[in-house]
Amino acid sequence: MSYSDYHHLPHVKEQNKSKRTLWITLFLTLFFALVEVIGGVLSNSLALLSDSAHMASDVLALILSMVALYLASRQPNKTFTFGYLRFEIIASFLNGLALAMIAIGIFIEGIRRFIQPEPVHFQLMLTIATIGLIVNLILTIVLSRSTKEEENLNVKSALWHFIGDLLSSIGVIASAIIIYFTEFALIDPLISMIIGGIIFTGGAKIIRESYFILMDSVPSQFDLEQIRSDISGIKGVEDVHDMHIWAISSDHYSLTAHVFINEHIQPFCVILAINEMLERKYRIKHSTIQIEHAYFHDHGEYGEKFLRQKNKAPKKPSSPNESF
Repeated sequence: MSYSDYHHLPHVKEQNKSKRTLWITLFLTLFFALVEVIGGVLSNSLALLSDSAHMASDVLALILSMVALYLASRQPNKTFTFGYLRFEIIASFLNGLALAMIAIGIFIEGIRRFIQPEPVHFQLMLTIATIGLIVNLILTIVLSRSTKEEENLNVKSALWHFIGDLLSSIGVIASAIIIYFTEFALIDPLISMIIGGIIFTGGAKIIRESYFILMDSVPSQFDLEQIRSDISGIKGVEDVHDMHIWAISSDHYSLTAHVFINEHIQPFCVILAINEMLERKYRIKHSTIQIEHAYFHDHGEYGEKFLRQKNKAPKKPSSPNESF
C-alpha cells in the first residue's frame, strides 16, 4: 500500500506562506524573548517578567507550529491514512494549554506581589516595554495577514499569543508611566493580572476550538440536519442515517452516511449526485456514501419502521430502467 491509494483527496497541506511567516516570527520572538527576560530580571517588574514568560512560551508555540506544518506536508501511509494533518490540531491544543498555564502562573505571582510589594526600575522597564510594543505590533500584523491568506489553526494560535504580547507591552508601558508619576507600585502586579486574564481568554479559545476537532465533533459552520435534508432531496434517496461529519484539520472535512435508495434507481448515479452536491454546496470533498436497501440490510427496529412507512405511502409508477 502506498499514498497513491488516497489519490482522490490530497491528505497533505502545503502552506508556504505560513512557513515563511512562522520562520520570520520565530527568529524575532526568540531574540526579543532573551532581551525581555534579562530586562525583566534587572528591572524587577512583574508585568515585564510576565510578558517575557509569555514571549518564551511563544517560542515553544512557534516551534510546535513549525513541526505541525512540516508534518502536514508529508504524504499519508498505511499507518497514517489521513496523513499527518491532525498534528496541527494537537499542536494548537498544546499551545492553548501553554497560554492558560502561563496566565495562571502570572495571576498567582500577581497575588504574591500584592501581599509583598517589591520596587520596580522605571526607566529600564519602560525602554524594554517600548521595544516590545514595536516588535509585537509588527509580528501581529504579519500573522494577521497570513491567517487571511491561508487557513491554519496553528497560525491562529500563534496570532493569539502575539495579541496577548501586544496587550502586555501596552500594559507594561502604562504601568511604568503610572509608577513614575504616582509611585503606586501595586499597579505593576495589577496590570500583570489583567494581562494574564487576556492571555487566558485567548488560550481557552484555542483549547476549545482544537478540542472540538480532536473529538470529531460536527464543525460549527455545518448544519447536520440541513445537509441530511439536502441529501434526502436527491432523486432516488429515500432515507439518510448514520451520518457523520468531522474535521481532520482546520480546513479538511470528511463525511460518511448510509442511504436507503429506491430499487429502480442506479446506485452509482445517486452516489455521484450526492458527492457533487456536497462538494459544490459545502466544500466537502471527502465523502463516503454507503448505498443500502432496508429489504436486504438489517437495520433492526429502524429498518422495520422505515419499511412500514414506505409500504403505507402511495406508490408512484416508475420504469424498471429509470435513471438520472
